[in-house]
Amino acid sequence: MKMESNEYAVQAIVNAFDLMEALTDENANSTVTLLAKKLKISGNKLFRILITLEQKGLVEHDRKTGHCRLGVSAFGMAQHIMKSASIIRVAQPIMEELARKHDEAIYITVLNNDEVLFLDMVDSFQQIKAVPFVGKRFPIFTNAAGKVIKAMGSSDVLGNFGKRRASKSGVTDMQGLESELDTIRKNGIAVDNNGLGEGICSVAVAIKDYAGLVIGALTLLAPSFRMLQDRLEQEIIPSMLEGSDALSMKFGYAKIHV
Repeated sequence: MKMESNEYAVQAIVNAFDLMEALTDENANSTVTLLAKKLKISGNKLFRILITLEQKGLVEHDRKTGHCRLGVSAFGMAQHIMKSASIIRVAQPIMEELARKHDEAIYITVLNNDEVLFLDMVDSFQQIKAVPFVGKRFPIFTNAAGKVIKAMGSSDVLGNFGKRRASKSGVTDMQGLESELDTIRKNGIAVDNNGLGEGICSVAVAIKDYAGLVIGALTLLAPSFRMLQDRLEQEIIPSMLEGSDALSMKFGYAKIHV
């Protein structure tokens, strides 16, 4: 028997989203009483939902006036979504160009808290390749993307990051990592083997915006046996650096030549 999708809906969650949607109306006189009437639920139910969303910073409730409004966390979430959508849209043509040129998988990656998030990809036509990583997260310092984003974003990565957080992010040799990040900062590119899995090579370059801030990374993933040193140095690395420059320019970044 086929079941309708609304049979799986959790009503409290549906009500929470309905509440947030109602609060997006700038002209709404958003008191608990009026919101309960608009959403056709009891005041007690609405208040319980409101308390939960308030704890997460998604909604703010002024106890003096009784008015409700969207919280700071809701706006921050919206900004992250918009930024991710913008990066994917702008990066797509360059990702496709790199993927077709090298016939290897190209990803757009960003930092999310202390992890690298693989947002989107253009796959290769190779028979042997890594499983798709879209939507997967990895500790920052276990892969080329996280290392290049951190290295190109700050000259004192580990000092700012903290030893405890670094340890939780897969760092076992702080001095060795610091030296590696210095090299990445100098060359503008990171190459990592086996950090994302046995036999997987990742090559990553940073993407900068108009203010010079690192907003993500272009990342090439391929089996290590195809990433021979000559190919890396003569083909992959120069091409990825060109892709980094081209994409950063689309976000308004201008290189200053001294």
